[in-house]
Amino acid sequence: MTVQSAQTDQAMMDDETAAADVLALAAAPTFAVMALLTAVLGGGQTDMICSAAHMSGFGGMIPMYLLMCAFHLAPWLGLIVRWRGRRRGA
Repeated sequence: MTVQSAQTDQAMMDDETAAADVLALAAAPTFAVMALLTAVLGGGQTDMICSAAHMSGFGGMIPMYLLMCAFHLAPWLGLIVRWRGRRRGA
């Protein structure tokens, strides 16, 4: 392996990592918007199917979207921690 091919491989891995980081940041706001739209516009038949006959107060699509949003907050929290660390270090 030459130095140039190693640098090219590293650049491609950096591009892939950057794309994955952007996608990771996109998940939480997407689920938040989906929860908001479902709350405003109503879930319709999909909400009834997913609520398991309304046996629980946590049934339906809105709580599911909010849970998915919460599960995908880790990249945002990491970004905030890094941002605050740079601000304090400056």
